Amino acid sequence: MTTAIKLVSIVGARPQFIKIAPLLRSFEHFTRRGGPPIDHIIVHTGQHYDAGMSDVFFDELAIPPATFNLGVGSGSHGSQTDQMLARIEGALLNGRPDIVVTYGDTNSTLAATLSAAKLHIPVAHVEAGLRSFNRRMPEEINRVVADHVSDLLLAPTPTAIANLEKEGLAERAVLTGDIMYDAVLFNRRLAAQRSSILDRLALEPRRYGVVTIHRAENTDDEKRLRKVLSALNEIAATAARLVFPLHPRTAKVLQSRFPAWSPHPRLQLIPPAGYLDTLSLVGHARMLLTDSGGLQKEAFFLGCPCITLREETEWVETLQGGGNILAGIEPEAIRAAVSAWEARAPAGQADFSAAAAAAFGDGHAADRIRDAVLAFIAPRERASHALL
Repeated sequence: MTTAIKLVSIVGARPQFIKIAPLLRSFEHFTRRGGPPIDHIIVHTGQHYDAGMSDVFFDELAIPPATFNLGVGSGSHGSQTDQMLARIEGALLNGRPDIVVTYGDTNSTLAATLSAAKLHIPVAHVEAGLRSFNRRMPEEINRVVADHVSDLLLAPTPTAIANLEKEGLAERAVLTGDIMYDAVLFNRRLAAQRSSILDRLALEPRRYGVVTIHRAENTDDEKRLRKVLSALNEIAATAARLVFPLHPRTAKVLQSRFPAWSPHPRLQLIPPAGYLDTLSLVGHARMLLTDSGGLQKEAFFLGCPCITLREETEWVETLQGGGNILAGIEPEAIRAAVSAWEARAPAGQADFSAAAAAAFGDGHAADRIRDAVLAFIAPRERASHALL
């Protein structure tokens, strides 16, 4: 009788829920076709605990309920990571998996990597090799630590592979393609069938823009956020209606530090949007203004012109492919980026599909990740059986 492979995926935030779904499907298909049984345990740290940032993603993406929900919640980076370390360690000691899979660059990723490594459990890092080269970003610290501690580095792009090579990590790295590309290709059809957000908000395709702001570098710095808010109001007044799904962190900051600020009538604040609604919103938008890494890619995959409200991006492929403009947070630069897109894509839609496929793969990253994880485990499984 074949012994089941025990694999633990540790997630905690919106981008990780999106990434785990294609991998779960890939493992299910593999087992159904006669592959070895896989006991896939999901540990949810609770980093994103708001229903609009967590539950809706599990529901829409058909992710099974987490085996362990650690309920960590929000807090400072140190406090949040400290709680995760202790609780993840308990979950891993309870299950003792063959391998732990982490995703992206959140505090959940950092805590999962450290917890597993200290217990001498192998770690595979999905989305390894990304670098913004800005150490002020907590996500950058998380990425670097995760890559240098993990045993298997699953890189989404050739650029990511090159970054890992420069840091002496090439022997651990595998080029897989981007699993979020898999997710967009699979779910955009579901979004077209199921999402009604354009009707609910009375939006006309290509007649509005989408805004998201959540990075600590923007929300925790009042001067930066004030500039962004000023630019958004001006764009809403002069260029296009804007829809602004509010991340809980951003909503809290606006309430506590900007009580006198009011959005322009054409800048519409709405609650966090689910994944299918987000794909529909961005897929039909005239442009996206964001500080999110994942949404830069989703816009690129969907042919939506993007303006990134940061000074750098870990997704340089979106710049090289002509789908993204780095604007920073100065109002003049943001207005100039809006004008540039109005000139380059007056219909509010572009085709970046060739550049997306060249940089991010063929939409089968999940299968390559699955194969790399199983190949990594196989020698260890043989050695374990030899000792019995």
